[in-house]
Amino acid sequence: MKSRALYRWFLAVGLSACLSVLPQIQAEVFYENPVVAGDHPDPSIIRVGKDYWATSTSSEWGPQFMLLHSVDLVNWEVTGEVFPHRPAWAKGNFWAPEIAQYKGKYYIYYVGHQTNGPLAVAVATSDKPSGPYIDHGPMVSQPAGSIDPVPMTDEKGDRYLVWKEDGNSRREPTIIWAQRMTDDGLKLTGKPKELMRNDASWEGNLVEGPFIVRRGDWFYLFYSGSGCCGTGCNYAMGVARSHSLLGPWEKSPANPILTDNERWKCPGHGSIVTDERGRYWLMYHAYAMAGSVFTGREALLDEVKFGANDWPTINDGKGPSARAVSPFGMAQGKTELSFSDEFKGDHLLVDWQWPQDLEPKYKLRDGHLVLASLPERGTNIVGAVLARSTTTANYTATTSIDTASLKSGSIAGLSAFGDAANAVGLAIGNGKLILWRRDKGRVQRLSEVDAPPGDKLQLRLTAKEGYRFQFAASGDSEKWVSVGDDLLGKNLPPWDRSIRVALTVGGNEKAEGRFDSFRLTPIMAGAQ
Repeated sequence: MKSRALYRWFLAVGLSACLSVLPQIQAEVFYENPVVAGDHPDPSIIRVGKDYWATSTSSEWGPQFMLLHSVDLVNWEVTGEVFPHRPAWAKGNFWAPEIAQYKGKYYIYYVGHQTNGPLAVAVATSDKPSGPYIDHGPMVSQPAGSIDPVPMTDEKGDRYLVWKEDGNSRREPTIIWAQRMTDDGLKLTGKPKELMRNDASWEGNLVEGPFIVRRGDWFYLFYSGSGCCGTGCNYAMGVARSHSLLGPWEKSPANPILTDNERWKCPGHGSIVTDERGRYWLMYHAYAMAGSVFTGREALLDEVKFGANDWPTINDGKGPSARAVSPFGMAQGKTELSFSDEFKGDHLLVDWQWPQDLEPKYKLRDGHLVLASLPERGTNIVGAVLARSTTTANYTATTSIDTASLKSGSIAGLSAFGDAANAVGLAIGNGKLILWRRDKGRVQRLSEVDAPPGDKLQLRLTAKEGYRFQFAASGDSEKWVSVGDDLLGKNLPPWDRSIRVALTVGGNEKAEGRFDSFRLTPIMAGAQ
């Protein structure tokens, strides 16, 4: 009996040991960057229990600051926005939102340009990370402008706001400041203290995008330097450390610790979150070499590791990773690369955007989107815009327009849209297909031909390399007719934004366009 009991004991212990090592011998699951495709600059991230929440710069697009949710750091879903409508105190430049949790409340510290003043740091609060958020307006606005806020608690337990003074806009040194906040996190108190300024050659004319992590006895200030945006960018990320939040700060001798490689260009401006295992993950942005500036600054993820010398490294100094082990062993989906809307519900999908100073008038009715031109836009060919960020350099976008409902003088169409002054598009109006281009606000009608007969018209935009555009039209979704020559759009994206695909309406003050569907589909490598 004793031998049988001993045998059962050995069997149970052996089986338990085998089960304990199974997770270690399972095949590793990898994710690929970007984790959020398309234009998502300056991403900020927090963990709430087992959930992760993020937001990013919206710049001159509304609604302001999309909110994203994930449970594994690599699969993200847009769930809403911080501000459905533009904050009343600001006229634009909605940059660098920093999401934070403190004493049971959620904060978004962000940047806006005051209507009658310089750039300012403001704050909004909510009882839930998903919102709704209440705006409390500006906290600090220096004459040169104040941007890139991040909250941090010092070694004494006091709460501070850290931000950048935008001195580079005046060809002056840029300074990263810290100043204590009131207990509610809504106002500043006391005097500001300089933490650092641009004094290293790789930093160029600025340091910005601070984010601070406390680990052991050290505070680590991750920051970015040099030019962030456009084809001539040379952005990179560095780090400094201090035993006290207010310094003195020592910059790493290995700076910059995150730079370009063969896949990604100009990485920087991110935030760091710890997972339940205590690992540090940096979400930041970079341009894809393949898509260049035309797909915007996309959101990437990499683990931050600390060495024996207490200095951090990112991907062993090799630049942004193309492929890395998934934090939680969960596969990464690619559904975010495609987008479609049949306008079946009673509200628009959360992925739609518009120029922040031209919020459109629209309604969903009987499976149609009815988009109305803004009266103040007059006879503008682009009197209203609804747009979607692109996620790859090669894609097709199609829409179906109910031409029977178009009133005389109304023009409805599809556009590759940089901003209100720079765009190209194909539109239908008065039975004609109009290929148009706008450069620095000046409109040209490049081609005007008869539209295919019928009550429905499909328009198609095909993009290659992010800036080569071909437009076509069809009356039956099968036979497509190209309209005009290929158009080049290297001039379209503004310095800090990407090209978007837009539905447009214009022609007169009362113009309306009725759209039945919209699809944005990537053209995969090797596809014809």
